[in-house]
Amino acid sequence: MKIARLTLALLCAAAIAAPASPQDEPAASDSAIAITAKRFEFQPAEIHLKAGEPATLAVTSQDVTHGFFSRPLGFDEELSPGKTVQIHVKPEKPGRYTVICDEFCGSGHGGMKMTVVVE
Repeated sequence: MKIARLTLALLCAAAIAAPASPQDEPAASDSAIAITAKRFEFQPAEIHLKAGEPATLAVTSQDVTHGFFSRPLGFDEELSPGKTVQIHVKPEKPGRYTVICDEFCGSGHGGMKMTVVVE
């Protein structure tokens, strides 16, 4: 009985200490960028990323449900008020990309955009 408990304890400790796989977490060189969504804008309105380098976008809605969508950059997230969504990206191609709110959030919804510049 004692051996079974010790074995179980060791297996649990090994599982807790095991490193996450690369797809679970961004690389150590990852940069974190805070973005806030509120009627009818994203702040900052423009961010810069480096091609081929992973980045994390920490996006928070301050007021109502917003969307955070960019087909070329590969994300489509729903932002609930007061909650932060972590978006891991690794843009490969330099350029200027538009991110839009794709959840109707009021009369100014159509102009709610930001720019991601990949250098």
